[in-house]
Amino acid sequence: MTGWDEALGAMQKAMAAPLAGAKTQAYDPLAVANAMNDFALRMAAHPEKLASAWVEGAQQWGDFWLKAWNAAPAEEAPPKKKDRRFASAKWEADPWYRAIRDSYLLASDQMRGLVDTVEEESPNHKMVGFLLDSWLNAVAPTNFVMTNPDVVERTVETQGANLARGFANLLEDLSDGKGVVKRRTDPNAFEKGVTIAATPGQVVYQSKLFQLIQYNPTTEKVAAEPLLYVPPLVNRFYMIDLVPRQSLVRWLVEQGRTVFVVSWVNPTEEHRDAGVEDYILAIVEALETVTKRTKAKADFFSFCLGGTLVAITLAWLAAKGRSDEVNSATLIGSMVDFADMRDWSAFVHESHLDALDAHIGRQGYIDSVELQRLFSAMRANDLIWSSVVNHYLLDKQAPASDLLYWFEDGARIPAAFLTSYNRQLLHGNRLREPGAFEVKGTPIDLTAIATPILSIALKDDHVSAWEAVYDGAKLLGADFVLGGSGHNAGVINPPAANKHGFWTGKDTSPETATDWLAAATRNEGSWWPWWNIWLKEHGSGKTVAAREIADGIEPAPGSYAKAP
Repeated sequence: MTGWDEALGAMQKAMAAPLAGAKTQAYDPLAVANAMNDFALRMAAHPEKLASAWVEGAQQWGDFWLKAWNAAPAEEAPPKKKDRRFASAKWEADPWYRAIRDSYLLASDQMRGLVDTVEEESPNHKMVGFLLDSWLNAVAPTNFVMTNPDVVERTVETQGANLARGFANLLEDLSDGKGVVKRRTDPNAFEKGVTIAATPGQVVYQSKLFQLIQYNPTTEKVAAEPLLYVPPLVNRFYMIDLVPRQSLVRWLVEQGRTVFVVSWVNPTEEHRDAGVEDYILAIVEALETVTKRTKAKADFFSFCLGGTLVAITLAWLAAKGRSDEVNSATLIGSMVDFADMRDWSAFVHESHLDALDAHIGRQGYIDSVELQRLFSAMRANDLIWSSVVNHYLLDKQAPASDLLYWFEDGARIPAAFLTSYNRQLLHGNRLREPGAFEVKGTPIDLTAIATPILSIALKDDHVSAWEAVYDGAKLLGADFVLGGSGHNAGVINPPAANKHGFWTGKDTSPETATDWLAAATRNEGSWWPWWNIWLKEHGSGKTVAAREIADGIEPAPGSYAKAP
């Protein structure tokens, strides 16, 4: 059977499946249209800015074409900003493709500059910028057959069969109603509890909202203080327990730590009324269970939204006079001050929030697929368009990636939680103001937290900008460390890989994050060993006999992590 025969068969199969469609939208299209209309009016009201941009642009294009027609050899060309879309050597070696690349990049910079100049302090600045970036990412020459040298070469090699099979892949992805590019990795490459999320342990407690996992010790003695991990709601907990060589859980156990993990339930309609307050009390419930089992105060550690919830939990415990129940807390890539949300602020708009409330009110939760689309849109080149090229144009099989497998194993979020979180924390930024946010009627104040806190930011984080995390660390009076790489990859940084590096400073006294970084010390390798030392310095220094598990409910990772 030829490649074309296979492609036609796959196309027929895909087209036979019904296409799903949402009855409501999670955003307000009118708000998008109004933002673009406002930008057009601002541009018309400032012809001098448009004229200045035109003059400067004409000069830049004149220089561009002069260099393009008198191109220097590739080895003499000036270095360009790293862009993984143009990693192939053909983009530099071939004058035709080099001109296509450079003209696209120049036009992109000019359009972004125009938006920044015209919008300035406009409340729609972020939304217009996001829409422009989305369009620029979509029209990149890498995404089209005739302007991507790798695709041209592949098409000639297969006599076009790659495009036929790629089109069949597209139809198959569309046919299940989940949208395009759902196969960033091989969905059958891993099995939870066997090849991923496989560190030995037991579920030792279960409630309506979470299971509590305790991991088997591997050392005769362990630190007196147990560790309790609180993950975000949007994904399963096992980002910290990927394949063994990348598992933070396994590494911590090997360092003589007793590790407990909260594994959130994947909500259904019955959880629609579970709000932020309910999850805070669930964390307290987990903490009390850990304390009872170990007879010791726990060290919290948490990631992203999980860290925000831990900070609220600590403030609630302080308000209740229970601060001494926690030994320390580590917040990784977590925000508590939402004044600077970068591109995310495009979504925190009153009209969008109204549309989202109506959308999730119908089913009682936001679906994991919709959340993945949102996170993918924020990193479209890495999480959407690279897969479009590989899967639909080059017809390459999705690689086996434990991190992408975890990313696609998303979870839902209850309607009540998302509404409260969006409106009170993201939009209202109430954690910034003492007493403005309440947990079951108790006002909280982050500045009242007495528990030692370490805040770890990631330098290339696209979700929680490291500067915003630094601002939150100042609010909390926390120690601060800056890790390398991005939101997820920067966390999964085993010492054996010796990657990314991290920065340390004396304290958070510098007024701005930039000032802190200027005075910080860069360290090679992983921040994990440094963090382990920090935990020891803030612990009792005592060790106890390894805590064996004799009353497990079921093996880790538990049924909540495996549930669809």
